[in-house]
Formats: sequence, structure tokens, C-alpha cells
Amino acid sequence: MRRRRGELKGAEGKRRGGVTSEAGAEGGMEWIMTHEEHHAAKTLGIGKAIAVLTSGGDAQGMNAAVRAVVRVGIFTGARVFFVHEGYQGLVDGGDYIREATWESVSMMLQLGGTVIGSARCKDFREREGRLRAAHNLVKRGITNLCVIGGDGSLTGADTFRSEWSDLLSDLQKAGKITAEEATKSNYLNIVGLVGSIDNDFCGTDMTIGTDSALHRIMEIVDAITTTAQSHQRTFVLEVMGRHCGYLALVTSLSCGADWVFIPECPPDDDWEDHLCRRLSETRTRGSRLNIIIVAEGAIDKNGKPITSESIKDLVVKRLGYDTRVTVLGHVQRGGTPSAFDRILGSRMGVEAVMALLEATPDTPACVVSLSGNQAVRLPLMECVQVTKDVTRAMDERKFDEAMKLRGRSFMNNWEVYKLLAHIRPPVSKSGSHTVAVMNVGAPAAGMNAAVRSTVRIGLIQGNRVLVVHDGFEGLAKGQIEEAGWSYVGGWTGQGGSKLGTKRTLPKKSFEQISANITKFNIQGLVIIGGFEAYTGGLELMEGRKQYDELCIPFVVIPATVSNNVPGSDFSVGADTALNTICMTCDRIKQSAAGTKRRVFIIETMGGYCGYLATMAGLAAGADAAYIFEEPFTIRDLQVNVEHLVQKMKTTVKRGLVLRNEKCNDNYTTDFIFNLYSEEGKGIFDSRKNVLGHMQQGGSPTPFDRNFATKMGAKAMNWMSGKIKESYRNGRIFANSPDSGCVLGMRKRALVFQPVTELKEQTDFEHRIPKEQWWLKLRPILKILAKYEIDLDTSEHAHLEHISRKRSGEAPA
Repeated sequence: MRRRRGELKGAEGKRRGGVTSEAGAEGGMEWIMTHEEHHAAKTLGIGKAIAVLTSGGDAQGMNAAVRAVVRVGIFTGARVFFVHEGYQGLVDGGDYIREATWESVSMMLQLGGTVIGSARCKDFREREGRLRAAHNLVKRGITNLCVIGGDGSLTGADTFRSEWSDLLSDLQKAGKITAEEATKSNYLNIVGLVGSIDNDFCGTDMTIGTDSALHRIMEIVDAITTTAQSHQRTFVLEVMGRHCGYLALVTSLSCGADWVFIPECPPDDDWEDHLCRRLSETRTRGSRLNIIIVAEGAIDKNGKPITSESIKDLVVKRLGYDTRVTVLGHVQRGGTPSAFDRILGSRMGVEAVMALLEATPDTPACVVSLSGNQAVRLPLMECVQVTKDVTRAMDERKFDEAMKLRGRSFMNNWEVYKLLAHIRPPVSKSGSHTVAVMNVGAPAAGMNAAVRSTVRIGLIQGNRVLVVHDGFEGLAKGQIEEAGWSYVGGWTGQGGSKLGTKRTLPKKSFEQISANITKFNIQGLVIIGGFEAYTGGLELMEGRKQYDELCIPFVVIPATVSNNVPGSDFSVGADTALNTICMTCDRIKQSAAGTKRRVFIIETMGGYCGYLATMAGLAAGADAAYIFEEPFTIRDLQVNVEHLVQKMKTTVKRGLVLRNEKCNDNYTTDFIFNLYSEEGKGIFDSRKNVLGHMQQGGSPTPFDRNFATKMGAKAMNWMSGKIKESYRNGRIFANSPDSGCVLGMRKRALVFQPVTELKEQTDFEHRIPKEQWWLKLRPILKILAKYEIDLDTSEHAHLEHISRKRSGEAPA
């Protein structure tokens, strides 16, 4: 339903926190804009036609991208066409190229694979095939092509574009198209989205499908771990990745594997001895199992393949361990897409439409990719070239160069893996420091992974590591013990908080805390938790004025499902909660699709922070998501009800509405449910669901395991440096603002920010940061739900160059 301008500005102009112009300039979208800009966005696609195809190997999340391209294309006034069966459909034409409607992409968000089909196509590699493809596009007036696939598919699209004018002149000479048709279609715009589970495309942090493939792998690894423990077995798991070891590397970090083999970094010549020594050491420390991860393209220094069977034979022969091989195969491509892949696909699809409609004949073919949490456009052939350079470097045995070309995120993963898997902790702790680790606030999946990596990196550095039970309360009561290497064994995949966690703040117990810091000789504190961890850190800074014992370095690692800690775009645990909500919404939508004419109102956690409601709304295809950061009135609720009434007249006879638990004191979940029930009488039924604490439980997702592991390692490295820096006259004395920090993910980097500096950026009353990056994604949610809203096209990602992307740090 169309909103009146006054209502829109009135409701959203009052929005507090919100997206400022600086946030808008980060390549996102802004809410309020002039009528002229709105008109331009709504008419950008009029008279234009876009075709979307999926090519090469399928990947989960492709459907989300197709859905976004179709709906945003229609939103801008363009006609959008499906090309079924990839390039083969483009060549064959006919019924393979069909116009898409709004409803034709309904219920496909949660489906794996690609609904419009994909095929390897030999015909398109020949000029004759491309000539037929050009003829099919010209006859339908299509001059914009969105290709979702790997580097081969995207290279094919670029070749097609470079030949376009020659193909048209040949078609005209042959009398297959008229001069008028040739003039109308005088140039072809190409935009690529990378869909590949291997994450092997340079220039983007994550390709569509990678996160979902990691979900499939981790489900299997977790299942295998339980049986391996029962029988004291060694398991060799082979994962996909012919030329790229990303899946194998992140899997090994996420499950705490003993060894990983990847093509980019072959092991040293004596790897057989090293591997066997490593496995027997793990068993000596009390572990009942060994896990070895192998990428299918793993090789040794001479380029000879290292197969899972050869590793099994080596372990059996040398160590006599009961060893089994599991080759995961195509299960990694299957299943429902993760929340991350749905959001990634949706965001990339929106950006792709904008890139196509804004393109000129001089714009190079571009690929839309992810950089940190921002959408960027990169020249397609630059990315393809760097991707080929990696393969060339590996073929020429220049493995160091191949690792560098993969980017800093890949290198960081490798460094953390090497530290945790290959370096033995020193036996003596002479001259070591004592660091304590604790959990504060509500439990969040991934906390245990962060504790494990903090403890083990601390031990590797030669430190004495203590664990504190039950947060600040435990620190006051002296519930503290020393942790050895095996203490945290197998913690990576476990949900909740093994140490125990409480919301208690330290201020009331400064005296007892100071006494225990002295008693246990604690010289540094790693605090893993949510908003309470951050406010507890601020209280410790204040307490330094009274108690010298509190003058020790501390670092806060954000871990909360609410994702509301200032200083970080992401918190450990939020991704797991998001996937739990998504899975539940999928099931609820399925039940609604069966009964028809039903609307579900679902309440999510998050306190006052609307991150979970917004992102789950985007990932589950919600019709509305009510949050505190964007105030709404009874008129807005009325608009939503009318919108659902209209929706029930279409073939899509179900609705999904999300409500953040503290979005409004008066418009409660019960109130909204009652309103929808009354207003929808005779048109639709309403049901409500409060998801509650299930959002805090469950096994952590691969993202949360990997993120927590890297955060723990980074925090402990910082801590060791800070303790040395603060050593004066035989004791630790840290009193500067930078000795108490939050370690957070900001855009592309992990950064340490003093807690005192973050005070300015915090709304303490509502326990949220004043600026939140994800608010700029809300217009996408509304457009995809068919609302007539403002879409600002003036602040989109501009074309960048890949050389600049090499130095960034990715979230996973």
C-alpha cells in the first residue's frame, strides 16, 4: 500500500539513533530523501528489461539473489525475465526465457540450489551459440544481464558483452533482426554475482553458498565427533575445494581439528612424522579422538596429491589407530541456505539491479561483492584475473604468493590455525604472566569457542591462564581455577557458557574483587560477554581511582545474541540466534502455506536492539519487522494490515510479521496480535509465537565458532603486549584509557577501542549503540515485501578496484 508522504516522514523523521549521512555514505541506503530522488528510483527501470540466470555449480542462496533481482527490478519499473537452465536456456530461447512476476519468486527464499536451474553449456563457448543467445535477448528487448555463478560463468558473460556489437551486425546481415532492433539493443550491460560454495573468487569476502556449505560440513563433523569419541577413533574428512582450501581451513578452526591439508599451503617434507607426533600428543593429553580435514585438491610441495585414503593408511601403519574416512561430497551443496547466505544473496541482488540500471555503455562489466559488511562493485575481469593468478601461482609452486593473493582474511585464518594446531605450549612458565578469562551477561553460542582459543593462545605464549566461574560474582567470591590445555578440549562446538555467566556488575564488590586479583596474582582480564561486560569494563575503569589492584589491562570480547555492544558491528552468538529464528520462521511459513490465509506474529529477543528482528525479517521474507529504533504509530500498523489484506488477494496467502521484544511499551505482541485478528476478520487468521530462550541456545554456527576463535586469539595477543607495556617496578600498573578496550569488528577490521571512548557512542538507557550499520538494510526488507517506499539510489556502492581490497580483514 502507498503511504502518504507526511506519514512516512513523520514516523521515520522521529527515528532516534538511525542512519546518519556518514552511515549512508558507507555504501548503504538512506531513508528520507527528496520527492525527485524517489521518483527517479521508481522510474529507473521503466522501458528496460533485465534477464537473470544461474550458471555452473549450484550454491545455496542463489534463490535469494534471484528473488531480490526480480522484485527490485519490478519495483524500479523494469521487466524481469528468468533464463532457465543457465546459458543453455539463453542459447535455446523459447520457453526457457520467461517473464517473472512478483508472486513467481514467493517461497523460494528458503530453498537450496537454484529454482530456475543451472547447466554446464558447451554451446555458449562457441560463437554460434552466443549468436543464438544474442538473437533471443534482442527479440525480447533485453539489454541487461545478471549472471549468478562462478568465475567461468562470469568470464563467459564478459566475452559475450565484448562481442555484442559484432554479434548484432552479423544478426542484422543475416536478416534475423531489424536495424531498429539493433539500435534499441546497441549495448549489453553485465553484472555478476558470485555463487560458489568454495569461496574461491578473489575480490569478495564471502561468495553466495559458502556459509551454508560450512553449516552442512559442521553438522556432519559434530555428528562424527560423538561416534569418534565413543570408539577412540581417528577420522579423516574430505571436503570440497579443488583449488581453494577455504572450506577445509574454516572447518578445521571451527571444530578444533588436529590437522588440515589445503592446496594453497602444502605441508613440509617431513609432514608424515609431524602429523603422527601431533596425533599421539593429542591422545597423550587425554583426547579420545583425532580429526583431520582434507581439501579435495590437497597436494604436497611437489604437487603430488595428498588423498584421504593415503592419510588413513599412514595413521594405521604408523600409529595403529582405528581410522575411518568420510568423503562429504555433494551434501555440502545441498540443504536450506543459512541466514547469512539469504541476506547476502538479497543484498547482492538489490545492488546488482542498481548497477545494471545505472550502467552506461562505458561502464565495465562489474561484479557485486561483499567487503566487511558493505556491498561493493568491482570490475569483473580484474577479479577474474586475480582468481586466475592464484591458480597460476599454485601451478608454479609459488605458494606464499598464492596465500597473499587469497587476501588477509585467509592469511589470518591460517595463522590462527597454525598457532592452535601446530605449536606446543612451553613446559616451564618462568617469567610468565597470569591472565584470567570470564563470561559476563546472558549466555551466547560461541562463548566457549572464545574461551578455548583465549586459554590455549595464552598457554602457547607461556602464560598462566585462570578461568573465573559465574562472571564478576565468581571473581568476587574467588571461584577461580587454573586451566590447562585439556581443560578446554572439545569446547568449540558447545553452546551456552561452560564457565557459567551472570549479569552481576563489579561495582558493589570492588573490595572482594581487588583482594582476589591480589590473591591469585591476576595481571590481565579477558571479559567475554554482552552489554554487561561492556558496562562492567566501564565500572572497572572508574574503580581504578579507588583501588590500585584494578589497574590491570582488560579487554571485552562482545558475545551476545542481541548484537548491541558498542564498538562492534557483530557480536559472537548473534549469527546462531539469527539462524535459529530463521529455521523457526521457515517452519511457521510452511504451516501457514498449508492452511492458507494465515498471518503469524513472531516475537524475537534483542532487548531494545532491533538487529535480530530486522535481519531475520530479511532472511525469512517477513512482511514487516517492528523495532524500537524506528518508531511506529497506529497508522503504520493500519498500513501493514491493509498491505496483508491486499496480499491475501494474490496467490501468496500467508503473512509473517516480526516484533522485537521491546520495540514499544504499548504496542505489545498481544496488542498487535489482537489488532491483526480484529482487522483481518473474514480475510485472514492470526497466530502468535514468542520464540524466547531458544534463541540463546543451540550449537554455535560456523561463523560464530570461527569469529570467536579469532577474537580470542587476537585478544590474548593484545593482552600479552599490554601486560609487558604496563610492567613497572616489579608489578603491573595500567591506568591509561587504552588499557581497557572492546575488541570489535568495524567494517573490515578487528580493532581495539578504549571503553571510555565508546561512552559517547552509547545510549545507556536502552543499552544500544547510537549508530547501527544494519539500519540501512531496512528499506530492502520493505521493498522485497512490496511496500511503496523510498529507495535512495544516490548513495550506492561505487566501482572500486581490486588492488584496494587485498588488505582488508573479513568477518569470517
